[in-house]
Amino acid sequence: MVAPGVTGLWVVLATLALGSVIGLVRLLRDGRMRDFAGRARSAGRSAGSSVEVPAEEDGEGMASGSVGRLTGDDLGSPLGERATLVQFSTAFCQPCRATRRVLAEVSELVPGVAHVEVDAESRLDLVRRLDVMRTPTVFVLDSSGNILKKASGQPRKADVLNVLGRAVPAAPAQDRPYDPSHGASQDSDEM
Repeated sequence: MVAPGVTGLWVVLATLALGSVIGLVRLLRDGRMRDFAGRARSAGRSAGSSVEVPAEEDGEGMASGSVGRLTGDDLGSPLGERATLVQFSTAFCQPCRATRRVLAEVSELVPGVAHVEVDAESRLDLVRRLDVMRTPTVFVLDSSGNILKKASGQPRKADVLNVLGRAVPAAPAQDRPYDPSHGASQDSDEM
């Protein structure tokens, strides 16, 4: 026979263990850049229906209102020449402020990259279409507006730079910031 207090202790320990595992999984996944797989929440899906209605094509093989592509009209701001960082935020979201700073720094560091912030509360059409479940949510778009990556939660600056480094074509030499490690100055020999 098990003492009554021991059963309660096992329940408490099991609850703490489960909570710790859930917290660890969330910590590991929070802000991590993942490939974007557009879900069936596109504009072509009717409410309450599980049948996908095809959207009209825009001439480039992409459906207008396509889940995997955004335009400047969708965002209310022009896309970047090389890439666009789209951030969905809300007014009272604390991590959104830190994410805004990180993405603004990245867009200043990398030529041709634009940062666009979207108010999730006023753009519920995009929130539903892109399956935004929490804020901040960040999408990395190529120059054509195709969604390459998605992060739910605050992404790390290094992760965003890494994604841009792999996904965005290299800038012409005159657009690159000066890097002193590439090429020593000839003036140092004259001193």
